[in-house]
Amino acid sequence: MADKNSKRQPRWWSGGVCSAIAVTTTHPLDLVKVQLQTQTTKVPVSQLIGNIYKNSGIVGFYSGISAAWFRQLTYTTARFALYEYGKQFVDANNMSAKVQLATFAGLFGGIVGVPGDVVTVRLQNDSKLPAEKRRNYKHIFDGLYRISKEEGIHSLFRGTVPALSRAVLLTIGTNAAYDQVKQVLQGNFQLKEGLPLHLVTSTVAGIIGTVMTQPIDVMKTTYMNAPPGEYSGLTAVAIATAKQGPFAFYKGFVPALMRISPNTIITFMLYEQARLRFGYLPPDGK
Repeated sequence: MADKNSKRQPRWWSGGVCSAIAVTTTHPLDLVKVQLQTQTTKVPVSQLIGNIYKNSGIVGFYSGISAAWFRQLTYTTARFALYEYGKQFVDANNMSAKVQLATFAGLFGGIVGVPGDVVTVRLQNDSKLPAEKRRNYKHIFDGLYRISKEEGIHSLFRGTVPALSRAVLLTIGTNAAYDQVKQVLQGNFQLKEGLPLHLVTSTVAGIIGTVMTQPIDVMKTTYMNAPPGEYSGLTAVAIATAKQGPFAFYKGFVPALMRISPNTIITFMLYEQARLRFGYLPPDGK
């Protein structure tokens, strides 16, 4: 029965739901990461955390959580579902095929997730702005409505290029890397299906995903949070970031690693449990 369960495939909704649960635990780290990436004057992490608590209390660390949930339930659901569905049409043992599939899934998921990403970034960054410059979106739907009304619908897709680039890299660095690492561990080290295997695999995938996506994430966050007209495009963001030094592209790396790695671990461990308990067996049962 255990061997049969290991053949189960995940439901289409599993990735988004599991990721939404995971992001609930890691949201404070993501908020700190966003504020680190958008600062122009370097402020120590400890001071940044203190400022958030001073301005808004504990709830301040959950600014934008509704947008984060919305993003996971759209963006992550789309890319996980497409990636898993597509595996039946490619050679799942071939790394190149998995990368190509992850690229396609990441592109589609990225497009779906951009509006939620824009609102998430703005909500997370709001508390560090002077009171007169805060946008004060009430929640995800208020943010979506006000941006489209005040700035035009096109502003909901600010930073689409870096967002898509990040989505592709993250899908390669997590989903494809997770499958590849899992195959290697099962094939070369005979690790059995279970929590230890899922923990090691998701940890490695989280590290790979963070390293691959951090530079584009810094540019995406900066561009999405900027007021209209501050940057002419992504190239201007890259130039402005480069002027701060080569390590500017890795601003907030530690909080990002602390956020993406646990998020990846929690997401995939929940995802595997959801697959084993609620997944379906392929028609041939193989």
